Amino acid sequence: MTANFLCEMERVLDVYALPYDERFPVLCFDEQPCFLIGDVMAPVPMEPGRVAKEDYEYRRFGSCAVLLAVEPKTGRRFAKVCARQEYTAFMEDLERAYPAAVQITLLQDNLNTHHGGSFYKFMAPQAAHRLVGRFESVYTPKHASWLNRAELEFSALQQQCLNRRIPTLEQLRSEVEAWVAARERAGVTLNGQFSTQVARRTLGRHYEAIHIK
Repeated sequence: MTANFLCEMERVLDVYALPYDERFPVLCFDEQPCFLIGDVMAPVPMEPGRVAKEDYEYRRFGSCAVLLAVEPKTGRRFAKVCARQEYTAFMEDLERAYPAAVQITLLQDNLNTHHGGSFYKFMAPQAAHRLVGRFESVYTPKHASWLNRAELEFSALQQQCLNRRIPTLEQLRSEVEAWVAARERAGVTLNGQFSTQVARRTLGRHYEAIHIK
């Protein structure tokens, strides 16, 4: 671990420690590619005394992207299934969802598309500049995407929704929307225990290694 890594990690942890303020919502964002996969042969459904079966052979129907944001303290969620990456459009959706917010803190991975520069590719300069000002971007350190709590949501989404063959974009959208609605009904929040104080204690040797005495 480097000094920059520890600095960026503590910045992320400081954001998580902020008290809830509806004027300054904190959201975690991530995205993942997803393949659309269907059966070549019809699966055998489950019946009493017999497990469901599906043939090992499958057919690919292309790929898409799943974009997801979650407000850890409230459990409010947003998900979008797109035929291609639509970062700018998704950020516009988030802005509209928080019309009274002074500024939205967005915690995300430091990918080359996860920057305000992406807005300028798809929007007029005035609109892009305005949208940039609506967000404060906080980036997880390189190789530390585990700090992004949106990854916890994707893990749950994978286990509960995406771990089966889904052949069409429309069906995937329907499945993801139903999953989001179920998570929100259950009131699932993402308040972790890993704080700056815990990090300094458990990663003490890394702090000592970079400190010049």
